[in-house]
Amino acid sequence: MAALRGAAVLSPVCSLPRVSHNINSAVTCGSIGLAFQINPLRHAYALKHYTYRCVSLKRRGFTCRALYKPEIQIKEEGTSETLEYRVFLLDKSGKKISPWHDIPLQLGDGVFNFIAEIPKESSAKMEVATEEPYTPIKQDTKKGKLRYYPYNINWNYGLLPQTWEDPSFAHPEVEGALGDNDPVDVVEIGERRAKIGEVLKVKPLGALAMIDEGELDWKIVAISLDDPRASLVNDVDDVEKHFPGTLTAIRDWFRDYKIPDGKPANKFGLGNKAANKEYALKVITETNESWAKLVKRSVPAGELSLA
Repeated sequence: MAALRGAAVLSPVCSLPRVSHNINSAVTCGSIGLAFQINPLRHAYALKHYTYRCVSLKRRGFTCRALYKPEIQIKEEGTSETLEYRVFLLDKSGKKISPWHDIPLQLGDGVFNFIAEIPKESSAKMEVATEEPYTPIKQDTKKGKLRYYPYNINWNYGLLPQTWEDPSFAHPEVEGALGDNDPVDVVEIGERRAKIGEVLKVKPLGALAMIDEGELDWKIVAISLDDPRASLVNDVDDVEKHFPGTLTAIRDWFRDYKIPDGKPANKFGLGNKAANKEYALKVITETNESWAKLVKRSVPAGELSLA
């Protein structure tokens, strides 16, 4: 469902041009100062998923509030913990959509969509199949065998849609490490166990700059808006206060999980500490811009599926 792509990244507070024939217009979301990409040619599909309340401004443009209504369905194909197992997302008509490309990133007011790949307290290494059509969620493999973490992950783990860590971009603030060619990862610290493929509304709280075999692999720490303690945490300092030890536990878990397989520990940039919310939002903006270049084919896609 490429029609959703781009048009679905409108935030609840966005400045839109009145008329645009530019197929790659930018939308600036003033509530938190982020800019996301929009394709006006896909506007018709977006209207099925948004309602708008627009107020004309004195200067050129509108202030529009958009409420996303995805009505996403989850469809499993095959048997779990087999090579054939896939989890697809479907729109309300039953058509397959891509969790990476077709779910909007930004919902506005600091709220983002998060797609769960690995439920908390599980060990099967599930991930979006970035090289398959519609990028379903599958269990990762190595040498033809299903992969498992050596121990359960203690948080819900997944991705931010419409983001991409560009493998040609050397991050100047993280030892010049190159992106890992995947969507941005999220560690959701709420108490409820998510389902594979479930779409949750989350707010970012901070970011860890993991370096995995020389590649930059961001971990955005976030919390579901439905969590009972969500209102208490808005930045990394709040996490330390209300979820004591959690940031250290996340860093240590991702640092050490490869050691049982005989590999070295992962490293972390930014002084080995979690960056604050402002920095996390900067990471999200940068990787959304990289994704926009990818789907416009401004950069090579390689084996990645854009379907």
